[in-house]
Amino acid sequence: MDIFINEEPACITLESEKTLGEVLAGIEAWLAGSENRISGLRINGSIITSASLAEVFAQDLNDIGRIDITISTVPQLALEALLHSQRDITAYENSSFEDQRDILDRWEASAAAHFLSEQIPDIYALLHKTFSGEVLLSEMSPLLDERIRELVDPKREFHQASTLVSGIAARLEELPLDMQTGKDRRAAETVQLFSHTSEKLFRLLHLLNVQGLALETLSIDRLSFYEFIGEFNATLKALLGAYTSQDVVLVGDLAEYELSPRLLKLYTRVKDELT
Repeated sequence: MDIFINEEPACITLESEKTLGEVLAGIEAWLAGSENRISGLRINGSIITSASLAEVFAQDLNDIGRIDITISTVPQLALEALLHSQRDITAYENSSFEDQRDILDRWEASAAAHFLSEQIPDIYALLHKTFSGEVLLSEMSPLLDERIRELVDPKREFHQASTLVSGIAARLEELPLDMQTGKDRRAAETVQLFSHTSEKLFRLLHLLNVQGLALETLSIDRLSFYEFIGEFNATLKALLGAYTSQDVVLVGDLAEYELSPRLLKLYTRVKDELT
């Protein structure tokens, strides 16, 4: 039996494996902890779909002449899942009531929906709400577009976040004054925007790391990258706690003197590395 991975012969020595399922389980274990997943399978030239996968798991290896396995990175699979869902949600919006149920059923049973439910549950939940009408497509589309841009070209998206980062850094410095002067809505928006910006940067940093940016070699303020991120996250938690308890003095100190400058230093250091 021959095993090919991404169309290249695989140097895999079988030991006690007797079935296809045991071989696949071994490969999944080998991939565990990496940014790669099995994304496609052919047995003796026949494509195995997710619906028929369970049926072939018990297939005896003696009955198999060739196994072709496709391995993709998690970002690649995420991009495919988002593009698939984007097409489905657009088709749903433009379909008759009779067809909408079929589109939703197909999406829920798709590999894209399964992947999103496990890997990007926040997007999966929002897509469900969009299908049900709780979230408008006009609200969901920009979010999907943003996530797709991040996956297609994280370096470009990181560079284009400059205005976003500088803007939220400035608003953080104004946060205590907004709280003191009763601008509760603006203060809440600042906290929400800061959370969104931080999450976006961390997503992009992860994608850049997958693409080869060696974050472990970076230093910021004489700290290793991961030490800096650890302190950043600890300060963020402290800010959210102080904001919840309406401790204006602590919010001011943390926002103006800790998080705002650290956010700018983090962004600038990585941006310089990417230049």
